[in-house]
Amino acid sequence: MSIVTEAPNTSDISSWTDPTMDSVRGTETPKDPNKGYIALLGWSVNAIKAAQKFDRRYVVVAPDWAADFCKANKIPYIPWDFVRLNDRSMEIAERLKEEGVDVAIPLFEETVEWSGAINSVLMDNPRMYGQSILFRDKALMKRRAQLGGIRVGIFEEAHEKEDIVRFMKRVNQTLLKLDGDPDDPIHVKAFDKAGCLGHRMIRKLEDIDSIPDEEYPLLMESHLSGWEFAVEAWIHDGKIQFLNISEYVTLGYSVFVPATRELESWRDAITKQIEKLIKTFDIQFGLIHPEYFVTADGEMYFGEIAYRPPGFKAFELIERAYGFSAYQASMLVFDPKSTKEEVAAFFPREVVDAKGYAGCFGVYPRRRVVSKLEMPKECVEHPYFDYHELVAPLEETVPERDAYGTHWGLVFFFGDDPIKMRDLLKSMEELDFYV
Repeated sequence: MSIVTEAPNTSDISSWTDPTMDSVRGTETPKDPNKGYIALLGWSVNAIKAAQKFDRRYVVVAPDWAADFCKANKIPYIPWDFVRLNDRSMEIAERLKEEGVDVAIPLFEETVEWSGAINSVLMDNPRMYGQSILFRDKALMKRRAQLGGIRVGIFEEAHEKEDIVRFMKRVNQTLLKLDGDPDDPIHVKAFDKAGCLGHRMIRKLEDIDSIPDEEYPLLMESHLSGWEFAVEAWIHDGKIQFLNISEYVTLGYSVFVPATRELESWRDAITKQIEKLIKTFDIQFGLIHPEYFVTADGEMYFGEIAYRPPGFKAFELIERAYGFSAYQASMLVFDPKSTKEEVAAFFPREVVDAKGYAGCFGVYPRRRVVSKLEMPKECVEHPYFDYHELVAPLEETVPERDAYGTHWGLVFFFGDDPIKMRDLLKSMEELDFYV
């Protein structure tokens, strides 16, 4: 079976050509037939560019709208719409197996379950599909973590408003709150969405009324006061090959890598937690992105785990800081034909081999009505300013933020001092980028 590279009949697809692609310039790295053949599930131009510079064969599995771009840029491509898994789901697994693909790599949260289903066929390991569900269903994920002796907060599922009311009252009763005391907040999250999507902090019972009926069922969690951070760990043969600690400045706004010396002092304890996570979830290969809290008394609590690249362009930040491609790193550890020696030679040493600190800030308009993008001087004239991905507003009225909301774009920074980086990212919250 040959890969589909034909686009639907169009008069001209030349406008889709990207002159920065190695496939267009004729500079693509030769592929090694003795290495694995990789399917990238989802759409990421940066992942494709990394694949073109890597020595593995690859094919992009993406929706129909990617066809013209792929044909114009000579990208191997198979069309597939990632709707919810159903009776037809086996088709793409069988198609990739006939094509000779060795492994499917998820690029987004929505393709994690697909990768599990596909890899269970490609690798003849039915458990991989069940494992992928654990990485997506936040309630099952936390139960599995508990079974492995990993600390988590209190959590339950909510199917209707009254469930949240009961949970919030029960949590505060457990905390011995008296009449008149302010309630301890709780969090509600979507079962299977990425990052901050659908994440709300409920501070008072009245806040529950703002949750639309269509967002149920939800996961409810007690609030953990502490230092929240994320980890990116590449795993091969059940062992950590590289572990990055991403330091959040403000959740949903800003992050930088590597972390400050203060957070890095927890590296040994964090490594032990990741090893426990690997054992509990039976992870043999791939990239994991768990989040944790360190409380004031030094206890570490598991938040959640993702089996795909993080948001906020963390892969790009890691590459900027260390110089290696995090996308290629994932292809390497996913590939069943990679050798231990090859994997060991790929990664630099954590922290000490970093060339600097890379951070980014997610911009949310601070005004209800905006007319243009105007980069603040405090941002672009700072020596750490690198570049930005902001665009002019498409409409003047700014929609109200739902839950934590979705940023309008990212601003990137690079420098040699983590404290300066942290303070700079925090100061960006007070600036107007859209006026």
